[in-house]
Formats: sequence, structure tokens, C-alpha cells
Amino acid sequence: MFAELLQYLLSGLTIGAIYALAGLGFSIIYNASHVINFAQGEFIMIGGMASATLTASGVPLPLAILIGCGGAMLVGVLVAKFAVERARNASTVTLIIITIGASIFLRGIAELVWGKDFKRLDAFSGETPIQFLGASMQPQSLWVVGTAGVLIVAIGLFFAKTLTGKAILATSHNRLAAQLVGIDVKRVVLASFALSAALGAVGGAVVAPITFSYTEMGIMLGLKGFTAAVLGGLGHGPGAVAGGLIVGIAEALGAGYISSAYKDAVAFVIILAVLLFMPNGLFGKRGTERV
Repeated sequence: MFAELLQYLLSGLTIGAIYALAGLGFSIIYNASHVINFAQGEFIMIGGMASATLTASGVPLPLAILIGCGGAMLVGVLVAKFAVERARNASTVTLIIITIGASIFLRGIAELVWGKDFKRLDAFSGETPIQFLGASMQPQSLWVVGTAGVLIVAIGLFFAKTLTGKAILATSHNRLAAQLVGIDVKRVVLASFALSAALGAVGGAVVAPITFSYTEMGIMLGLKGFTAAVLGGLGHGPGAVAGGLIVGIAEALGAGYISSAYKDAVAFVIILAVLLFMPNGLFGKRGTERV
């Protein structure tokens, strides 16, 4: 029983780390622009598809990931510049519809570039399972969790130590006050989209050996990342990380003890429960705080 439970927990931790990165991406963009970016999942897809395609063409893996990350950042900036910024004064619902439209557009472009076939990316360090207290996990799972952990710490340092990070935080607290002290809020929004895209792209690359890559992989990953962000408290970075891990573990436990047929439904049950009973999320009680 313990080994079985541990197996589900390890599986949930792995996929939860990707949900955490996606949720953190939602929070970063929401803080800087108060836009809920439903194209976040497509950044994950771009990172996974680009890495898989480039490595298959003989490009070294680290370079392939960097190129995929750079491409996703460029796409993120373009979405911010030509879709979000032009509708800056539109209603929240309109902005959500715009980002959904951007998501559909990006999937269409991806299908033209890569087709609809699944792309395989080899595991970074072999596929021999690692045994741990009766449970087993793929070495790639360690890459996923480790990479997510490094990125989360790096994002925390970025906001705490860099001028750009502090500018994003200042804009999240009070956009007008940030403008008055000389912060270029338009550049802050562009930077937040680029940063969010980079997180998604790296996440897509490291999870690709486990899930395979295809042009629609970002749909569910993006929605579950949104669930993580809402569960933690929209705009609360550490909350989004915690939310991602909770969603991933709940999903794995539900698939293991109930049925894998309901795996994707777990996230939506969680988000419905949060919206009904905890609309501010687990860590969103103080609405003025942003991380």
C-alpha cells in the first residue's frame, strides 16, 4: 500500500511541477498587466515541439532547448505587442477572448510548421527506472522536478534582486504610480510575457520525453496551469507553485484510486470548488499583495 501511494505521489509531483511552471507564468503576466493569458499553454507546446524537432535534426539538446526557449519568448512578446497592448483599455472578458484567439492562432501556425504528428524527444539521461522505497520513477522525472525547482528559485531571485523584476512588482502593485516614477510599463508587460514564455518553453522541453510533443499538448497543460494559479490565488507566485503541486498530486491520486478516465476532470473539479468556496484561492486573501 505504501509503495503504491508513493508511486502516485511521485507521478503527481512530476506533472505537478509542470503545472506549477504554467501557473507561475499565468501569475507573472497577470501581475504585470492584469491579463489572464490563455495562450500560456502554447508556450509550453512551442518549447516541446521545437526541442524535439531540432534534436531530431541533429542539433545538440542544450542548444535545441535554448532555441525553443528563444522562439517562445519572441512569440510571447509578439502576442503582448500586437494582441494585448492594442486592446489595453478593453474589458477583462475581451482580453480573455483575445488571448484565447491568440492560442488558437498559434496552434494553427504550429500545425502548419510541424504537422499533427507526435514528436519524440529522447530522455536526457536514459530510461532505466530508479527504485525508491518500493516505487519506481523515470530519471526524466528528476529532470522535470529539478528544472522546475531551479527555475522557481531563479524567478524568486529575479524579482528580489533585479531592477526589471522590481519594476514588474511595482507595476503589479500600482500601475499609475509605477509610471509616475519613470517605469516604462509597456516594456514591463513585454518582459513579463517573455519571462512567462521562457518558463513555459523550458517546461515543455523537459516534459516532452515523458508525454511526447504535439501541437495540442498546450491545451490541457495550460488549463491545468490556470487551475493551479487560481487555486493558489491568482497573482500569487508561491501560491501558483503550491497550486500546481496540489493539482498534480490530486490528479495522480484520482487516476490511481478511482479511474484514469477521470484524470483530466480532477483539475476542473478543483477549480469549480475553489471558485465556489474560496474565490481568492489558498493564498489570495490579501488582494493587494503580489509576488
